[in-house]
Amino acid sequence: MLNLVLFGPPGAGKGTQAEFLINSFGLNHLSTGDLLRSEIATGTELGLEAKSYMDKGELVPDEVVIGMIKSKLASNKDAKGFIFDGFPRTVEQAKALDKLLKENDTPISGMLSLEVEKQELINRLLSRGKVSGRADDQDQSVIETRINVYNKKTLPLIEYYKPQGKHFGINGMGTIEEIAGRLKEVVGKF
Repeated sequence: MLNLVLFGPPGAGKGTQAEFLINSFGLNHLSTGDLLRSEIATGTELGLEAKSYMDKGELVPDEVVIGMIKSKLASNKDAKGFIFDGFPRTVEQAKALDKLLKENDTPISGMLSLEVEKQELINRLLSRGKVSGRADDQDQSVIETRINVYNKKTLPLIEYYKPQGKHFGINGMGTIEEIAGRLKEVVGKF
């Protein structure tokens, strides 16, 4: 089973590149952002709780996210593999994911880290906010908070996966096709 962590700051293009990887390698997309937004859209208790954190640019608590991941894995036991998009975001979540995957006898194959300059991230998110209407993509101070939270809490994941030989830095600047080509080259080696 091919299990990939698609990693990068908000606006790095994870969702766009996840679609490419799904189509190229027949993987299931597991986006915690999409799962959370679905809960918010349907107005569930979990969704309302998650929204209060997301609107401030903060991370949703681990126990909420981990429960959703476990359910998704259990309902897709015959998958060729998964692309984890937006999860894990902390070392604690990475350890929890490793534990969940170990229960299913399948490890993380690699962490694909999209690397994008800060101003480009801000520009991409503001542009996306105009189209999507997402509140967390329309306010530059919220965007900067999200990037700072990423740098402080999520970036250390690189040091978790690097000693395992599972970290692969990918230049996330350029066209969608150029970035997809870089990803396909790396994943083709697994």
